[in-house]
Amino acid sequence: MTHLLAAFLAGLASACAFEPLGLGPFMAFGFAVLLWLLSRAQGMRSALALGWVFGFGQFALGFNWIATAFTFQSAMPASLGWVAVVLLAAYLAVYPAMAAGLAWRYASGNPLRLGLILAASWLVTEWLRGRMFTGFAWNPAGVALLPTPLAQLSPFIGTYGLSALAVLMGAVYFLAISPRIAARRQAAWLVLGFAGTLGAGLLLDRPAPAGTRLARIVQPNIGQQNKHDPAFDEETYARLTALTGKPADAPRLVFWPEAAIPDFLEDEPGARRRLARLLGPGDVLVTGGTAIERDRLNAPIGGRNSLFILTPDEALRGRYDKSHLVPYGEYLPARPILSAIGLSRLVPGDLDFWPGPGPRSLPIPGSFTRMGVQICYEIVFSGEVVDRNDRPDFLFNPSNDAWFGAWGPPQHLAQAQLRAIEEGIPVIRSTPTGISAVIDARGHLRASLRWHTAGRIDSIIPGALPPTPFARYGNLLSFLFAFALVAAAWFARVRERP
Repeated sequence: MTHLLAAFLAGLASACAFEPLGLGPFMAFGFAVLLWLLSRAQGMRSALALGWVFGFGQFALGFNWIATAFTFQSAMPASLGWVAVVLLAAYLAVYPAMAAGLAWRYASGNPLRLGLILAASWLVTEWLRGRMFTGFAWNPAGVALLPTPLAQLSPFIGTYGLSALAVLMGAVYFLAISPRIAARRQAAWLVLGFAGTLGAGLLLDRPAPAGTRLARIVQPNIGQQNKHDPAFDEETYARLTALTGKPADAPRLVFWPEAAIPDFLEDEPGARRRLARLLGPGDVLVTGGTAIERDRLNAPIGGRNSLFILTPDEALRGRYDKSHLVPYGEYLPARPILSAIGLSRLVPGDLDFWPGPGPRSLPIPGSFTRMGVQICYEIVFSGEVVDRNDRPDFLFNPSNDAWFGAWGPPQHLAQAQLRAIEEGIPVIRSTPTGISAVIDARGHLRASLRWHTAGRIDSIIPGALPPTPFARYGNLLSFLFAFALVAAAWFARVRERP
C-alpha cells in the first residue's frame, strides 16, 4: 500500500511539469520514482497497479481543467465535472499501466534495461492513448521538454519520442542512486548522451524564416458564460469590431476565434455584409462559425464546427469543418441511451455536430499563401494536423479555451508549439479569452496575449521551414526510436551475460 501511495504522489509530481506550473524536472523525478518502485515490484499485478496509480495521479491533476467546463452549462450538475475528471483519469491510466507492465515483464532484473523498456513502452502506449476510442492525446509527457533545446529533436523523433526522452531522464536519476557501481556508470553515460542531444538541439534551434503577410489576431475576452447568450450578441460584435479596427495601408489577414459569431454565414447574406464592411480592399477575414446541415426538406439535421474565409465582396472563399470532435462536448455518443439518463453535451444546442473530412489546405485569396486549419483541440494530435500532399504555409488554430479554467489554455498553447516544431510550420492562435499567439516554425512565441485579456496582435506571419523529417514520415519516426530503445535494451542484456 505504501508503494501505491508513492506511485500516486509521483504521478502528481510529474503533472507539475505541465503548464501552468511548468516545473520540468518534476517529470523526470516522477519517472525516477516509478522506475524505483517497478524495480521492487513482486509480480505483474503489482507492476500494473503501480503504473495505473502513477497515471491516475498524473492525469487527475493535469486534467483538472475539465471540471471547469461543467460550470458553464445548466443541463447537468456542475459537480459532475470532478466525476468526469476522475473517471477519465481512471480510464487513461490504463495506458501507463500497460507501459509499466511491459517494462517489468521484459526488464525487471536490470535497472538500465528497465529504463529503456519503460521509455519505449511509454512511447507506444502514449500513441495508443491518442487514438483509441477517438483518442485523448492531451499532455504527452514530452511537452515538459518544450522549454529545453531537446524539444528541437521532435522533427526527428516526434512528440512521443520526446516523451521517451522524459522517461530516460528519470532513468538517469534512478540509475544514479542505485547501489550498483555498474548502474551509476550507466547513469554517467546517459548524462553524456543527454549532453550531446542538448548540444544538437541548440544547433538545430536556428532562427526561423521571416514572413511577409501581415496578420491581425483578435482576442475579444468573451467568457463562456456570455458566449451563447443572445443578449450578449451585440456586445460580441462591438468587441470584435473595435479590435479589428480600420483597414491599414497593407492588406491584412484578420483572424477571429473559434465560433466567434452566432450568425450562420452561409445562410445569412446580411451577416456577411456586416462583416465585409470591416475589411479593406485587400483584407481577408478568417473566422470561426457554424454551418448547418439540412435534409431534403431543408430541415436542420446537424451542425459543423467550421471556419470561414470572407473577402470584402461579401463572398465566402473557403470553409474548413472540424474533423476531430469532442465527445460529450460537441456530440453525445449513444445519444438515445445517455440522454435518457439525463446526460447532455456541454455545447448548447439540440443538434450534434458532424465531423469534417480531416486536414486540408485552403488558399488565401489575393496571395500564394496556403493555410492549414486545426480547430481547438485538433492541434494536440501529433502527426494529424496537416495535409501531407498539400503542405500549407502556416496553421491557424482558432480555439475556444474559455471553458478550460486556468490550466487548460497554457497547456493548449504548449501543444500547439510542439506541432510547429514537428512540422516546421508557424502556428497562429486566436481564442476568445486567451492565450492567442504567433508561434514560429521553431516553436518560439513571437507574440502572445495573456489569458483573460482583450487585445489584438499585429504581426508578420513567420515563414515555414522546408518539410521536416516528421513532416515526411510522421510518427513512423517515433516508432523507429522505440525500436532503437528496445534494441539497446537487448544489447544491454547480451552484454550482461557471462
